[in-house]
Amino acid sequence: MIDLYAANSSNSQRVAIMLEECALPYDVHRVDLGKGEQRSDAFLAINPVGAVPAIVDSEGPGGATKLTQSGAILLYLAMKTGRYFPQDPARRVRAFEWFMFAATDWSSFSTMLFLNNVILPDKSQANAAFCEERLARYFGVANARLAAREFLADELSIADFALYPVVRVRYGLLEKTGDLPHLMRWAEALAARPTIARAMAAVA
Repeated sequence: MIDLYAANSSNSQRVAIMLEECALPYDVHRVDLGKGEQRSDAFLAINPVGAVPAIVDSEGPGGATKLTQSGAILLYLAMKTGRYFPQDPARRVRAFEWFMFAATDWSSFSTMLFLNNVILPDKSQANAAFCEERLARYFGVANARLAAREFLADELSIADFALYPVVRVRYGLLEKTGDLPHLMRWAEALAARPTIARAMAAVA
């Protein structure tokens, strides 16, 4: 059994998606960030950084295994199950590339936009516009990648699971950017998967 400590965030959603897609049994423990539960002693014992997501795998290597960072968790689950990690070397390289693009560049600008618009005391329209322009450019890059293929690495992989929640949370910007038929088709196809629908609901 895997215990998932999560909130309604893109990072938490990508882990829930991987758990569902790998058909791994898991329990969700919702961490109320608004109430500061991520700073409780109980949660800090799992993740000293005080951030979601985090998992505790009762059947991890050597016993119960704690793990944080959504990207690291996806890689761990891929290795644990042997799924969604292309065996073909060329596809694996592309999966690594797009996985990191989603988990670093794309997520960073989405997070900065959230912080600027919601959290930071001094809101900046210029900063928001910069983040939106960068994300719109990323949308275009992904759209071009998907023009000739169904998935980012030619087969469903951790790259798709890492990117989908970020695209979903910025769907309004996606529509505003416009003329992204391949990315829209990809997002709609993933949204239609029952596993992904269950995962998104589990951490809503």
